[in-house]
Amino acid sequence: MSQVFEGYERQYCELSAGLSRKCTAASALDGELKKQKLSEIKTGLDDADALIRKMDLEARSLQPSVKAMLLSKLREYKTDLNNLKNEVKRVTSGNVNQAARDELLESGMADAMMVSADQRGRLLMSTERLNHSTDRIKESRRTMLETEELGVSILQDLHQQRQSLLHAHNTLHGVDDNISKSKKILTAMSRRMSRDKWIMGSIISVLVFAILLILYFKLTR
Repeated sequence: MSQVFEGYERQYCELSAGLSRKCTAASALDGELKKQKLSEIKTGLDDADALIRKMDLEARSLQPSVKAMLLSKLREYKTDLNNLKNEVKRVTSGNVNQAARDELLESGMADAMMVSADQRGRLLMSTERLNHSTDRIKESRRTMLETEELGVSILQDLHQQRQSLLHAHNTLHGVDDNISKSKKILTAMSRRMSRDKWIMGSIISVLVFAILLILYFKLTR
C-alpha cells in the first residue's frame, strides 16, 4: 500500500479522535468557551476534509487492486466525518433546555465512546488487513524481481550460447573452405600425376619401339 496514504490515514484517525473528544467537551460548555471550542472543531473539520481529499487522490492514483480496497476504506472515513459534522451541528444548535442538554450530553458521551471503540476496532482490523495486503504486495514484488533476474540470467546464457554457436559456425565454414581448397589441390595433383604417367608411358613405348627397331636392323644385316 502507498506510504503516502498511510500517512494521511494516521493523521485523519488522530484528528477524528480529537474532534470527537472536543465535540463531547463542547456540549458541556457555555458562552465564549463553547464558541472557542466550536471554532477549533470547525478548523479541525476543514483539516479533516483536506485529508479526505488527499487520500482520495492518492488512492485513485494506485493500481486497481489496491485502489478498490483503499476507496472502500475511504468511504468509512467519509461516513465518520459526516457523523462528526452532524454532531457539531447538534452541539451548535443551542435550542434545548438544560435537562435535555444534560441528557444529550450523557447519551452523546456514551454514543461517542461506543462509536470511538467501534471505530477503533474497525481501524485496527482495517490496518491489519492493509498490513497483510502490503506484505503480499511486497512478496509479489520480490517474486517478480527474482523472476526478472532469472529471466535476465537466462537471456545472458542464451546470448553466450548464440555467440558460441556463431563462432563454431564460422569455424566450420572456414574448415569447409579449407577442405574445398584441399580437394581442388588434390584433384589438380591427381590430374597432373595421370598426365605424367601417360607421358612416361609414351616415352617408354617410344624407347621400346626404338630398341626393337635397332635390333631388327642389326639382325637383318
